[in-house]
Amino acid sequence: MPFANIKIPQAALSRAQKKDLIHRTTAMFVDFFGEGVRPTTMVLVEEVADGGYGRADEVFVIPEAYRAKE
Repeated sequence: MPFANIKIPQAALSRAQKKDLIHRTTAMFVDFFGEGVRPTTMVLVEEVADGGYGRADEVFVIPEAYRAKE
């Protein structure tokens, strides 16, 4: 069973964008492993709260301009 765990900043993607991400990730696994894996493919999109992640010793907070509009 293919499994993808994708972590994104909270509110970075709209519901429609998350749905598209799940669809495309599933399609990628199907391209690699064949149609038989579609029913068992799991894609988990986790939203990480502002301040809950960082890069290069800098804590991230998503600016309002970059937040998804539902």
